[in-house]
Amino acid sequence: MMLAIGLIVAAVITAYVGWKLVHGHHPQFMLLAAGLVFLLISWALGNPLEVSESTGWRGFDLFNIIVRSMKSKLSGIGTMIMIIAGFVAYMDYMGATKAMVHAAMRPIGVLRGFPHFAAIMVLPLGQLLSLCVPSAAGLGLLMIASVHPILLRIGISPLASVSIITLCTCFDMGPASANTARAADLLGMGNVTYFLGHQAPLAGGLTLVIMAVVFLQLRRTEPTHMHQPMKDEQAEKRPMYYALLPVLPLLLLMTFSSFFQNGPNAVVLDTSTAMLISLAFSMLLHWVSGAKGKEIELGLKACWQGMGKAFSQVVTLIIAADLFAKGLIELGLIEGLLLMVDGLGWGALGLLIIFVALIFVASILMGSGNASFFAFAPLVSKVAASMSIPGIRLLLPMQLASSMGRAASPISGVIIATSGIAGVNPLDVARRNALPMAIALALMVITESFSLL
Repeated sequence: MMLAIGLIVAAVITAYVGWKLVHGHHPQFMLLAAGLVFLLISWALGNPLEVSESTGWRGFDLFNIIVRSMKSKLSGIGTMIMIIAGFVAYMDYMGATKAMVHAAMRPIGVLRGFPHFAAIMVLPLGQLLSLCVPSAAGLGLLMIASVHPILLRIGISPLASVSIITLCTCFDMGPASANTARAADLLGMGNVTYFLGHQAPLAGGLTLVIMAVVFLQLRRTEPTHMHQPMKDEQAEKRPMYYALLPVLPLLLLMTFSSFFQNGPNAVVLDTSTAMLISLAFSMLLHWVSGAKGKEIELGLKACWQGMGKAFSQVVTLIIAADLFAKGLIELGLIEGLLLMVDGLGWGALGLLIIFVALIFVASILMGSGNASFFAFAPLVSKVAASMSIPGIRLLLPMQLASSMGRAASPISGVIIATSGIAGVNPLDVARRNALPMAIALALMVITESFSLL
């Protein structure tokens, strides 16, 4: 009886939170408040609060849980995300990110005689760039400035161009991704091992499918005539070797990772250390290339501001989502899901379908891959452990589904920002992206289901 009451309350409050998030309410506040309400109701139903060190009164223990979550997240994944954000901010400040994008997109101009083929080649190139520019909106805006005019000149419509650019952000992957860091943290493995051993093989195959679907869309909807290119301001010239700097952390992580190095004398770097080494080298190269001391100081200031922005937008979301998940667990959601799946007779495959569909729809409604994944990932890892399912089998497709849903959401930051600049309707972009995302999602579930049989 108590379990049924807890599950009903959890369902009602979760639906209310989802409705509020769709209408633009602050996700950190909604998740944190809902988590506290869940814990209070669980306490009222007679369930003891699980705390490592009680204050002596359960009312104070509620706030002790928040403090312990903050300490845990800030000392681990929070620090990593802030350092990544600081490095990305310095890359933007010194112009290295723009140099990288311009260098990566040069081959597209060579294929102007084959516009549809040239257009779909933007997809893998853009996804490679996303490994170094983890912000979906940031990458989208960079590509609108550099790639969008090229696609227009070779005969691609503004709507199709924005669709392709936003699809470049459909897989939130790579060592610098906050979602990658969170998934790897829950799985107890390194970011690079998770990326190379699990993310990249699955996302690589799905990218080929998306390219095929987009190519057929272009053949059906895009006549090969020339469009008037939008005016684009000339970017400030930067040395071409700047283009290598955003990739440097990735190269260091791959070279000095346990994936490639073994033995007692192995040299292994973690993500935060690789980012700081790359930041120091970039500042030195910036100075050698002619930047004055004042410019370096301002660049470091931009780095700190990037870290602060990451704390306020991402780390606080992780903390709030962690409390939200704790509250759901206290109300018996894991037991309820296990009973439901057992009653349906679906087992692990049923869990995979339910969670992937849930997080995909949640990402579309919220317009954020981070919010949906951070909210459900801790819960899913515990459910997988309860059913003796390898956590990777549920977390990996869920993590990719979260960013795929974002690419099909008309309220996501990347679609709103790029559509606004290109002068197209965000809803039209989301509709166009829905087909390749739905096909890729279905194929991903089918592929991962074989590993659960």
